[in-house]
Amino acid sequence: MVRRESLFLILFLVFFGEITPGFSQTQTSGLKAKRQKLEKEISYTSKLLDEVNKSKNNTVYELQLISNRMSMRHRLMGILKKEIASLTDNIAVTQISIRVLNNHLDTLKKEYVHIAWYLYKNDNNYNRLIFLFSAKDFNQAYQRLRYLDEISAYIRKEAGRITILEKQKTDKLNKLKQDKAEKKTLMDNETTQLSQLELEKRQKIRLKQKLAGQEKSLRARLRRKRKESQKLEAQIKKAITISTRKASNTTKPRPLTASERHLSSTFMANKGHLPWPVKKGVISQTFGVHNYPVLKHVKIKNNGVNIATAKGSIARAVFPGVVVNIVRITNTNIAIILKHGNYFTVYSGLDKILVENNQRVSEYQILGVIHTSLQGKTELHFEVWHNKNLQNPAYWLRRNAR
Repeated sequence: MVRRESLFLILFLVFFGEITPGFSQTQTSGLKAKRQKLEKEISYTSKLLDEVNKSKNNTVYELQLISNRMSMRHRLMGILKKEIASLTDNIAVTQISIRVLNNHLDTLKKEYVHIAWYLYKNDNNYNRLIFLFSAKDFNQAYQRLRYLDEISAYIRKEAGRITILEKQKTDKLNKLKQDKAEKKTLMDNETTQLSQLELEKRQKIRLKQKLAGQEKSLRARLRRKRKESQKLEAQIKKAITISTRKASNTTKPRPLTASERHLSSTFMANKGHLPWPVKKGVISQTFGVHNYPVLKHVKIKNNGVNIATAKGSIARAVFPGVVVNIVRITNTNIAIILKHGNYFTVYSGLDKILVENNQRVSEYQILGVIHTSLQGKTELHFEVWHNKNLQNPAYWLRRNAR
């Protein structure tokens, strides 16, 4: 007879034992991947800050790195809380399933004791013969013999199966408890780091105040940077115009060749999947208009993204193309412009060039060495253009490519 508890157990295991863990495992794996990625970025940013701190100079770049790391830590704490919440739900579901399983096992054991006692009383040759020979005919005797054997085997099998299931559930619960303890430890560690982060926050405020005292030099540096940015933008547009016009004596754009059309469509098809222009790095400034981190009421515009990386890092091509221009903005800031059909990528902040004009390059090919300033700043400026239209590089680069 199928009891109500058995039916409930079956339904529970189907819906919670199969569906829920599968979904939760996928969710937990995704959170874990995000957490590990953030942990690596925090670790790498700390390494970059160590390089900057060696110079003993207070810079806006250092301020940006500190702000970025604080933002990463806050996101990391959010992910850790979600992981712990997910594990807590899993543990609760497992505990319920074990309780249901134990209830079912208790019922089965009672039935087992009752039938085992019956078998014990009849488990001798005399009683078995009486039970068998009291049958009306041979067929009934045979059925009684099978009954005695099968019911004993059935009870042993069911008891063994439920015991195994109970052990599996217990093992799973123990594993989930271990995972929860591990995540709790991580949360405790991150809480401690948040306390340290509060110290860094005060450090950031002090650094900001020191930089504010250098307003005159900061404004001069900002004007110089804007001029460099305007020069780069003008050279990019000039390179685009020259590389797309019909001939040297006309300004009309020429149609793309078959190979250029193929390159353009392939570049477009790889939107969101392009490799990073550095082997390892973190975004130090995003695309668009931003408030200047020190000077009040001052806006700065970024035509691409700035990627902070380690000293000695190289810039590499994100897609096959042709070098259409090499622009020397300053002695320590050289830019390379690559053409990919009617798309263009720009790599600025180099101090050593390893390619030349009109050279064809492949994906991942080394273009040059990124300059490291006296203050320990190693930063690549990267842009993407579609003809003369600026693109946000964040939409083109792979999120986990570095």
